[in-house]
Amino acid sequence: MKRSELFFSALQVPVDFVMIVLAAITAFSIRNVPEIIALKPILYKFPFHAYIQVVLAVVPLFIIIYALEGLYDIRVTRKFWKETFRVFNATSIGLVIIIVAIFLQREWFSSRFIILSAWGLAVVYVVIARYVLQLMQKWLLRYRGIGVHRVLLIGNNGKIDSISRLIKRNKNMGYRVVDQIETAHLKVVKGIEQEKGIDEIILCEPSVTDDEQEKLIDYCAINGINYKYIPTTLQTSQYEVGVLNGEPLIEVKHTPLDGWGKILKRVFDVIVSFVAIVITSPIMLITALAIWIESEGPIIYKNERVGNDGKKFFVYKFRYMKWKYCVTKENPKLEEALQFEKELIEKQSVRRGPLYKIKNDPRKTRVGNFIEKYSIDELPQFFNVLFGSMSLVGPRPHQKREVEKYMDYHRRLLTIKPGVTGMAQVSGRSDLDFEDEYKLDLYYIENWSLWMDIHICLKTVGVVFRKRNNL
Repeated sequence: MKRSELFFSALQVPVDFVMIVLAAITAFSIRNVPEIIALKPILYKFPFHAYIQVVLAVVPLFIIIYALEGLYDIRVTRKFWKETFRVFNATSIGLVIIIVAIFLQREWFSSRFIILSAWGLAVVYVVIARYVLQLMQKWLLRYRGIGVHRVLLIGNNGKIDSISRLIKRNKNMGYRVVDQIETAHLKVVKGIEQEKGIDEIILCEPSVTDDEQEKLIDYCAINGINYKYIPTTLQTSQYEVGVLNGEPLIEVKHTPLDGWGKILKRVFDVIVSFVAIVITSPIMLITALAIWIESEGPIIYKNERVGNDGKKFFVYKFRYMKWKYCVTKENPKLEEALQFEKELIEKQSVRRGPLYKIKNDPRKTRVGNFIEKYSIDELPQFFNVLFGSMSLVGPRPHQKREVEKYMDYHRRLLTIKPGVTGMAQVSGRSDLDFEDEYKLDLYYIENWSLWMDIHICLKTVGVVFRKRNNL
């Protein structure tokens, strides 16, 4: 996903809003010109300030309908005539809803001329504005290279050669072929990605094994590369079908958390985390006071973790250990704390794989033992969510030493923001093996929906009240 594509797609929302309002104002102005233009005499007067209030209340309905009709697609190369037809359809749906509402409540507004002319003008204005935006976007694409997708073609046959010629002839397609290779060996692909950069891979090579394709799909997901193939065998149900040069083209969808999905999730995170901070603030204040009274050291413990795209960040937690045992750079006795933790992991860890879970951890304080049991120690992570380093729902963030033990395919967990809770946490919490946790988190990544986030958040509340097995 290119930033320019996301920018122009997001820009369409306020532009559509302005165009619809402008169409409504134009229709109102036409209604007040001489009868020959207005087509019939004015039968009553409707104040403009009251009219514009109705318009501003109605326009968000049209924006929602536009979104449901797919009018905020990200790619610059979408067909303009199809977009025009969608604008007409979506605006007409809004018109029907308004007509039904006015039929039920005629005192709201009843000028048929203004309603019909505003509908027609809205279609024209929105289409023109979108056409101008698309011209700007395509100009940047063609002459500045902004938004161009660097594509790697894999295959040695007539189909892939034809696609290569087509892309090179037509710059408006938004592609630039960085290379064409015959093999799908991951080592070769990695070398090209590091040297030239890759945004998309198109595969058309029947000899590529399922194992090679699976590794390639994982690599693309980890590195944010779109993966498409001209089908020989169907390997996944998460796909989108298109046509390129007369050939069916299947794009593997790594996650719905792209484009508007990412924006929707972020809006949900900000709203819910803010509300959660307000609601849990009394609990956090009492917890902070209890920690301060019981033991020396900071109340909030900052633990470095690895997040989205391998970026390091600090997870905020209430300190539930004695300060001298906390593994953080702020601890003057960090080396001793690390050594002691290493010994505990070797002797008392009850988890398999790259993660550890220490049984009967002697480092905890009395308050710490209680707040960890009921997950109160994790409440400050709502601030991580609010500030954007975490999400409410996602794979749990792991320490650098744990991530270093990942297999290559495990790194798909780093393709989205880590979460305060997740599918693995509501399915078994710390009792799951890492491989089982990975499979659940991968299912979440590939099948995300806002409803899934809401469901996991609600389920998390029930899991917390049943207490955590903190050993």
